[in-house]
Formats: sequence, C-alpha cells, structure tokens
Amino acid sequence: MKRALISVSDKTGIIALAQALQQAGVEILSTGGTAALLGGAGIAVTEVADYTGFPEMLDGRLKTLHPRIHGGLLGCRDRADHVEAMAKADIPPIDLLVVNLYPFERTIQDPHCTAAQAIEQIDIGGPAMLRSAAKNHADVVVIVDSADYGIVIDALTQGTAIDLAARRRLAAKVFAHTARYDGVIANYLANQEGDQAVLPEVLELRLHRSFTMRYGENPHQRAAFYAEPQASVASIACASQIQGKELSFNNVTDTDAALECVRSFAEPACVIVKHANPCGAAVAGDIGEAYERAYATDSTSAFGGIIAFNRPLDGKTAQTIVERQFVEVIIAPEVTAEAARALGRKAAVRVLVVNMQQPMHRGFDYRRVSGGLLVQDRDLADTDVQLTTVSARVPTADEVGDLLFAWRIAQFVKSNAIVYARGCRTIGIGAGQMSRVDSARVAVWKAEEAGLSVRGSVMASEAFLPFRDGLDSAARAGVRAVIQPGGSMRDAEVIAAANEHDIAMVFTGRRHFRHA
Repeated sequence: MKRALISVSDKTGIIALAQALQQAGVEILSTGGTAALLGGAGIAVTEVADYTGFPEMLDGRLKTLHPRIHGGLLGCRDRADHVEAMAKADIPPIDLLVVNLYPFERTIQDPHCTAAQAIEQIDIGGPAMLRSAAKNHADVVVIVDSADYGIVIDALTQGTAIDLAARRRLAAKVFAHTARYDGVIANYLANQEGDQAVLPEVLELRLHRSFTMRYGENPHQRAAFYAEPQASVASIACASQIQGKELSFNNVTDTDAALECVRSFAEPACVIVKHANPCGAAVAGDIGEAYERAYATDSTSAFGGIIAFNRPLDGKTAQTIVERQFVEVIIAPEVTAEAARALGRKAAVRVLVVNMQQPMHRGFDYRRVSGGLLVQDRDLADTDVQLTTVSARVPTADEVGDLLFAWRIAQFVKSNAIVYARGCRTIGIGAGQMSRVDSARVAVWKAEEAGLSVRGSVMASEAFLPFRDGLDSAARAGVRAVIQPGGSMRDAEVIAAANEHDIAMVFTGRRHFRHA
C-alpha cells in the first residue's frame, strides 16, 4: 500500500487510521476539512487540488472528479494496457480509499432544514469515488464505515495484505451504502411537492437491519428488524432500549401499535396493548391515574401486555406496575431516576424511551402478500375529525369528549372494532370479529368481566353500522351516544333507530379499517 485518499464528513477514528498509514510510509491525499484536521494532528497530507493540479471550485462541488483521481482508482494493476495508459498520463495508482458521504440524512432530520440546504448535502464526488474503488476492489481497498478502519490498521501493523475476500466484503458494503444514500435522497425529493408522499412507479426499499431476533411470530420462523431511512420521528425504529431482554417480533409489533395510539392524545394518557389491540386506555390528570383506569378495563388481558405513556414515567407509577402485573414492554418519552430504580428490580422488563416531541412517521404502510406488496398512505391518528350530528338528540359536551376519545382508540383496534368509553377511559373493547354486532357483544362481555357498566357510556365504531341491529344492541347495553363514519345504504334506518332510543349519534365521514 503506497497511496491512500481520505475524505470524510464523519471524522470518527480517522486520525488513528491516518497515523497508522503515515507510520507505514503511505502517501495520504485528502480534501478540505479532512486535510485540515489531519494536518493539524501533525500528519503529512497532500491536498487533492495540489495533486490533480486543478483547483477546487463551485463552492466545493467540484474537487475529486478528475482523471488523476478516478484513473488511480479504476486502473487494474494486472492489465498491461491500463498500466501503460496510467504511466503515459502520469496517473499513479491509489491503493486505499476512505470516504463517507455528506450527511444528507442527518441534515434533513432538522425540522428547519430548507430544500436548498438539503440539496447542498447531496454528495457527488464521494459516491463516484466509492463506486470506482469498489468496482476495482481487487486492487483498491475501499472503506465507507469507520468500524472497518481496524482491518487496515491491523494489516499495516502486521505487515500483511488484505485478502480478496475481505476486499469483496468491503466493496459490497460500499454499494449497499451508496444505494441506501441514493434511496434517502430519492424519497426526500419525491416528497417535496406537498405533505402527501408520492406513490412511486417503481418501489425500491432500502432498509437497514437494526437487529436480529430469536425468532419471529412463532419459534420456527427466523426474524430481524429492518429500519427505514427516515428523518427523526417518534417511532419504534427510533426508540432507545434502556433495560430488559431483547425485543421479540411480537414485542415490536405490539409496541408500535401502543406508541401510535398513545401519541394521538395531548392529555396525559396510558394505552395498554395485547396482541396488537388496545385492551385498555385512558386520559387523566397524570399518567398514574391514566394507568389505573386503563388497567381496570381488562386486567386479565393486560397481563403480559405493552404499556405506553405519553408523559415521563415516574417512580410511583413504575412501582405500581412492577408490583401489580407482568409486563413485556414499557415505552415512554422519559423514565425518571426513581422509575428506573423501581423497574430495575424486574430486570427482564423491556423499557424503551422515544422522543415524542418529534413528528409522527408519515411515510407508507406496507403489507406483504404472496407475490407482491400492498402500499398505502399510513392511516395517521384523527386529530382534526369533523363531527356531524345526525340524530334528533345533540350530544352533550361531556359526551362529545368521550366520543372523540373512543374514536381515537377505535382507530387502533382491529376490525371489526367497537369501543365503549365513559369519562375518557375505555369500558369495553370488541376487536377482530367477523360481525360488528359480535364485536359489540364482546365489548359488553369484557366490560361485565371487569365489573364495569356500559350504561351511560358512548360507543365508537371504526366503520359504518350497516344495519340498525348494531344500534339496537348498543341501546340495550345502555349506550347514550354513538360515533361512526356514516355512509351506509341504510344510514336513514340507523338514524331512525338512534332517535327511537333517544341516542345521540354523530358521523365523522371517515372510516378506519385496520385489517392487519
């Protein structure tokens, strides 16, 4: 190894690598800030502009796109015609390329980032050099990840060569990296026309494997979690685990559902999820009270569930949880020191922290089917629902508050979904039944099992009531107000039933099927 070119935006570990190169007598070429950093550390470095004889220009956009750079990277050492051409053009070979790209993804994470600022962080010369070196990996060692610097340092220290298999692995890593980089840029540019993401003609997913799992939904299935390249958002992909066993496949799916639901509330809220369905939810003056009311909805199902909060978890609430129930995952925007100590007594409990000040993850929702992928806009929480009263009786202010609460919960319950609520807490939840009437019956039964009365509550149905039987069932249970999308061919029949029972009913004009 005689010559190396180093140009990095992430300077992690670069001085140690450059020192090892210098000690081995390797000539170092570099650009801009990297050259200044290395020079300041006492490392001899040649500026690329001096090496090529062509000055950096266009505000740094043009500096490495030069035959003396790419010829040195692309020239094959075992091809006589290449060697002859390089000698004739005075193009020395470059044996090592160390490049990481302009921080485009980190730049667009800033909510104040402008389109112009984002565009300036699209790297041109970096990907071109990486691809040149990766194509010619038999002759050029190419590194895009600081975690791989040790490969070069060890080889230099031991006086050994980096074998072809290692070079090939590094080259593969480069092409995966540049592909992902381009994918992030493509997604960003496609979504600059407005809030709605564009459904692409050709869908290319570039996902990074965050971690593998012991198994999938069942022990015979392999599984891993892959994260989308995205700006910082409040999502399970951006959560930090501060305690507990590794997350399982089902932990991730259930925690995602709980997080989405609890984030939809401005007031202190608690949502408990079991098998991807809310089994209890409440808002209150503080999260301790919210937890108590959510847990009381269905304490049996809460066993082994996921508990999500939208406020910092305090010590008293944490202590109540660990003393009362078995819990798989707790997720909150913050965990106080007192809460951490209480949870520490149950070391297996998985505790996640996520920044809920970040925006919701918009993007797309993907559903795998045999032979393809269904893609749709994500069904984000209804925070701007417009209610239209269609019954003779107008709901009271308290009923409207309960209706809106129940409506938000129903959005996160598997279809067919029925939610009974009173005092901004769930009373009974019926999920995943083939008949909407059966879901209503299940919700009443669950309420009775928990010792809660449906009488005087409100009912939410995430899709329209197709027949009056759903309304009649609600009336028999004692429901006083109903919220549903409307839009059935038999709306008039259902409205008439509401009036017969003196039930207030409002339409939202929007449904929220949740089939998977």
